[in-house]
Amino acid sequence: MVLKCVTIDDEPLARECIANYVREVEFLQLVGSGNNPVVLTQLLDEHDIDLIFLDIQMPVLSGIEFLKMAQNPPLVIITTAYPSYALEGFQLDVLDYLLKPITFTRFFKAVTKAKDYHQLLHPTTATTPNASPNGPETDYFFIKCDSKYERIYFNDILYVQAMQNYVVIHTVHGKYMTLLYLKNVEEKLAHQDFIRVHKSYIVSIPKIEVVENHEVVIQSHRIPISRNHREEVIERVVNKRLWKK
Repeated sequence: MVLKCVTIDDEPLARECIANYVREVEFLQLVGSGNNPVVLTQLLDEHDIDLIFLDIQMPVLSGIEFLKMAQNPPLVIITTAYPSYALEGFQLDVLDYLLKPITFTRFFKAVTKAKDYHQLLHPTTATTPNASPNGPETDYFFIKCDSKYERIYFNDILYVQAMQNYVVIHTVHGKYMTLLYLKNVEEKLAHQDFIRVHKSYIVSIPKIEVVENHEVVIQSHRIPISRNHREEVIERVVNKRLWKK
């Protein structure tokens, strides 16, 4: 997987710094650069861009102004000398915030996060049934929680609960709330060992300890099984591993 990226900065040395760093990372490809967001708009029309390195203070149009106007932009990493813009940037759904002068170590951490999050959004290769279940690209994903991106391992999930426009992912380490629909989560978990037990719940099959009447028990949690899902739960969870006389 290669992320196609552009760097937008009114300082030539800053653009060259990002370009040099991009050349050192095998999963990045620089397809363009510019000194203001007007050029960025043209680049977005000409290329399928996955990642933008965006300065804040620029002539013509600032990076923040561009983000406020943009509809469904690619992943964005802010690059700036002004830490005061960090909070506003995260409120506009930027992936990360690099403070100048940018070190390669910090740059590489940010772009690795971008690669992981891109794979979550485009899971075709990461969730193929023949992929190694223990491979580094198949055993976890990222979700956005407030202004942070949290890594979640599939093996740590106990169950997922729908709450209106949000879902709560309950794990062995705690619970995480994110702005997703349960249907989207179910699609992402399609090739993992999970099952829908209720219109509001998806559970991890290996974590189920008891199936009792119209509930499954996972640790101290009792999760309802709806009438529409009970037959599938019994078949997939119980019958396949039931010892009979």
